[in-house]
Amino acid sequence: MMLMLSLPKFLQQRMKLKFFRLWYMTLDVTRWVETCPAYKPSPELYDKLVDILGKMKQLEKMRALLEEMRENHLVSLNTIAKVMRRFAGAGDWRDAVKTFDELENFGLVKNTESMNLLLDTLCKEKKVNQAREIFLELKSHIPPNANTFNIFIHGWCKINRVEEAQWTIQEMKGHGFRPCVISYSTIIQSYCFQSNFSRVYELLDEMEVQGCPPNVVTFTTIMHFLTKSGDFNEALQMAERMKSVGCKPDTLFYNALIHTLGRADRIEEALCVFTKEMPQNKIYPNTSTYNSMIAMFCHHRQERMALQYLRDLENSPYCKPDVQSFYPLLKLYFQAGEIERCLTNLLDDMVKKHHLCLDLATFTLLIHGLCRADKCEWAYRLFQDMIGQSIKPRYVTCSLLLQEVRQKNMYDAAAMIEDFMKTMKSS
Repeated sequence: MMLMLSLPKFLQQRMKLKFFRLWYMTLDVTRWVETCPAYKPSPELYDKLVDILGKMKQLEKMRALLEEMRENHLVSLNTIAKVMRRFAGAGDWRDAVKTFDELENFGLVKNTESMNLLLDTLCKEKKVNQAREIFLELKSHIPPNANTFNIFIHGWCKINRVEEAQWTIQEMKGHGFRPCVISYSTIIQSYCFQSNFSRVYELLDEMEVQGCPPNVVTFTTIMHFLTKSGDFNEALQMAERMKSVGCKPDTLFYNALIHTLGRADRIEEALCVFTKEMPQNKIYPNTSTYNSMIAMFCHHRQERMALQYLRDLENSPYCKPDVQSFYPLLKLYFQAGEIERCLTNLLDDMVKKHHLCLDLATFTLLIHGLCRADKCEWAYRLFQDMIGQSIKPRYVTCSLLLQEVRQKNMYDAAAMIEDFMKTMKSS
């Protein structure tokens, strides 16, 4: 029976490094197995080896393996996709293009599917102008499809050239393809990042006119950014608009709605959504839903309710707490000065009961809070834990802790922090 373990992030990182080394050794093992008479090369194994060599930036070895695969007729379009992605990810986008140019040498054809793979690879690495030039060269003999234009819409938005993405919508229509909800939603998200909500509303109207109604993801995205900009009433009106057009809510929508209601100080309505509306619509909460409720109660200093929802989360059949579930309570206890009893118990629950590993934000909150509470010995122990887990503290955290330990005449601790800060400056 296989046990499912929740490993701390630093252990996951170490295991990943060991995994890479194991795959590196696998290449040598594969070479040995090839000498066995009954050995038949597996395309899937070779594809994995190609991918791992690319991830490790062993590009020459990846090239050599690709050539070997070509000789054994093992190269598929999936192989080429991995090779192009790894070249582009390593900054060698020209080699990605060269790989596409040599498709015939691998027994593959240049068609819409393979062209889209190349364009998508380049756009994801922000080489959208280069992708555009290549597309203009290829489109005379390789016909684009709707996905081709969606790739460019994502690409232009990725490099913050949303007007180009808008022109791509028109180009898409000119080739006889109808933009889909993903096409529009990508552009809407870019305008949301710019807080250009007038253009967002125009696009929503255009979607409805074009017979391409926005979906729950579109509405949730807009509501999230309106809340982030402080336009709570507009965000809640967007939620009402979604319901009025018959778009069914999901868990992520309700998470955003609860967060918005909490920010707007409409606690009773948020409670109603969680306890009545979600069950009525048979939408189950996830960890983020509970986290939103906990954060809302902590923001309004309702510790008892926050703890109740934390306990409900612990007992939920659908989800379990994560580090973010505890963060608002930790912050609340620092603000209330309830450090000895409450903070210790909460940290014990996190680490010993739920086997959670503190992240950068939580370590930072704890170290800064403990320093301000004149508990720098505890803060220094956490700092050591942080370094031991390969989590790099911010320079301001180091400076604050150094100042506190000096005042306490903790000379060894001060020397250690100073040495660490020197490595931060040199790196």
